[in-house]
Amino acid sequence: MCDIRTRFAPSPTGFMHVGNLRTALYAWLLARSGKGSFVLRIEDTDQNRYVEGAVDIIYSTLKQAGIDHDEGPDNGGKYGPYIQSERKPLYKEYAQKLVELGGAYYCFCEKCEDPNDGTEENKNEFSDGRCPGHCDELSPEEIKAKLDANTPYMIRQRIDRSGATMFSDAVFGEIEIENKVLDDQILLKQDGMPTYNFANVIDDHLMGITHVVRGCEYLSSTPKYNLLYKAFGWEIPSYVHLPLIMGKDAEGNVSKLSKRHGSVSFENLVEEGFLPEAIVNYIAFLGWNPKSDREIFSLPELAEAFSLAGLNKAPAVFDYTKLRWMNSEHLKMMAPEKFAALAKPFAKISGTALEEKWPILAELIRSRIETLVEIPEKIAFFHELPQFGADMFNNKKSKCTPEIAKSILEELIPKFEALAELTPDTVNPLIESCAAERGVKLGQPMWAVRISLSGLPATPGGPAEIMNVLGKEESMRRLKAGLAML
Repeated sequence: MCDIRTRFAPSPTGFMHVGNLRTALYAWLLARSGKGSFVLRIEDTDQNRYVEGAVDIIYSTLKQAGIDHDEGPDNGGKYGPYIQSERKPLYKEYAQKLVELGGAYYCFCEKCEDPNDGTEENKNEFSDGRCPGHCDELSPEEIKAKLDANTPYMIRQRIDRSGATMFSDAVFGEIEIENKVLDDQILLKQDGMPTYNFANVIDDHLMGITHVVRGCEYLSSTPKYNLLYKAFGWEIPSYVHLPLIMGKDAEGNVSKLSKRHGSVSFENLVEEGFLPEAIVNYIAFLGWNPKSDREIFSLPELAEAFSLAGLNKAPAVFDYTKLRWMNSEHLKMMAPEKFAALAKPFAKISGTALEEKWPILAELIRSRIETLVEIPEKIAFFHELPQFGADMFNNKKSKCTPEIAKSILEELIPKFEALAELTPDTVNPLIESCAAERGVKLGQPMWAVRISLSGLPATPGGPAEIMNVLGKEESMRRLKAGLAML
């Protein structure tokens, strides 16, 4: 059996949609799980949709996601060039060869090129799928005369509309489509550039691609691709068509994932504080499962676990709640030093009193956030004590009241003040002793001190950790202010 060769062939038309990233990920996982090769190819034949800087976004996204390629525009390979616009002469050569083989014909019709580069059905076709002028019926003499006169032409695929085309897909199984519903699609445009539908077949064959991984929206076009392979006498690759990715709106309605559901690009998700490794981990589950209850995977672990048998054809629903949970799990797994460095820009503490204490503070919040953008809100009380009233000292669970909190603070403040520094090692024993002497649970004095220090019922870290970050002077100021309120 030949080695597995897969490819990711994005068009440089903007940001990297999570659907595009999933295609790249599955193609990469399939190649890596089979010890094969993964190829990056830039499909820029539709120059009208080209977006400046989009190629850089593709490189950046793949790099951040950890998806490396064995061959591509930047690192080369024996099948290059890997940018379609640089392969233009090649497509014309094969289109003319296909005409000679009877699988295509010259079309001299005017103004009937598909503006969508062949990715959608040509709006100017007759209902029978043939070209408007029935150029497929021209005699060899008529064709030669037009070519000699330099009449502009396209090259269209010649479809035999009798019978049906069958193919097997790794996800959707056996599929049969009647040839009469297929159109004589444009293969080569008047400017000599190929359409996507032609270029991808030529390139996949010449680059030795064994498995084509792409979205299920291309299922209906696959028979046309297969007829091209057959006309050339080439081996047809294995197909892996992926299910749709759906999104759910606030009302619970499910539809194809789009911007109205939230961020749909890798770039925006990273800006919103999601880790690249968490995004990749989550996207891996949008159409695949490892046949186990395990959900948290690193990229190498995904490559080891991946198999085509785990793919399913049911549409996947992008669940932002599940992504946030998965992101929180990856945050908890990070080394403290790595998290502190990664999270610092999100914390916005540069030049503040908290910067010196950031490694300590970072460790306090690491297990208490789902995304990095939550950090400023979580640590805001360290910058400035929020306004609160005496009723905040009420807590039914710890049986704390403003009166009890007052007596606790009166007892502990002098003891804290006597300490050289306020750290968990020095503060916690005093709070524990207070609870023991009063015959109450530890939560009661903890609550009284926490509210004075933060004005919040829940904080990253307990009173001792908060004091360690605030420092003695600010901690004592807040504790005394709390007592004065009471």
